[in-house]
Amino acid sequence: MEIKKTITSSLMFFLFYLFAASSPDLPKFSQPALITSAGQNAEVQMVAVLAKRAGIDHILNKMATGQDLEGYKSLLLVLGASLKGLGAAGIDINKELERVKSLIEFSRQKDIPILCLHLGGEERRGAQSDQFIKACLPAAKMVIVVKSGNKDGLFTRMCQDLGIPLVEVEKISDALEPLKNSFSK
Repeated sequence: MEIKKTITSSLMFFLFYLFAASSPDLPKFSQPALITSAGQNAEVQMVAVLAKRAGIDHILNKMATGQDLEGYKSLLLVLGASLKGLGAAGIDINKELERVKSLIEFSRQKDIPILCLHLGGEERRGAQSDQFIKACLPAAKMVIVVKSGNKDGLFTRMCQDLGIPLVEVEKISDALEPLKNSFSK
């Protein structure tokens, strides 16, 4: 029974992914991209690795500001609060929220599209992370999320309400293809 369930789940995910990857409704982003964290999480490093593997011209700047966006054509916001990361950066959650909101406003003024990613799964959710999710998603052109981070349906509800394409993946490494496919060649 478990094998049947696993095969069915895998097949459904594969078919969803094929549909999502080939859907003309999914936006395309341009290079170069600036990658930054919204919450000083460790997953921002993984997104930089995925971007490199996908052949995306990018820079990782964990503390990026609006001025750092000059010359970039896309912004990748990696969502999720980390108290350890915030402490290492020497800032509190309010300063980080202020930085991120300012970055979003600058990208809006410069017409730089935002791709939001939440790859920390269920472990990277909670009240603090949800503050960043709720602050960033309305500005997103597309969202990629690890399925376990969407167990409560927050991403699904927000993306449906805002008309934002949502791509769910099983694990971080599965985000490689949708990330790669979201950038123009």
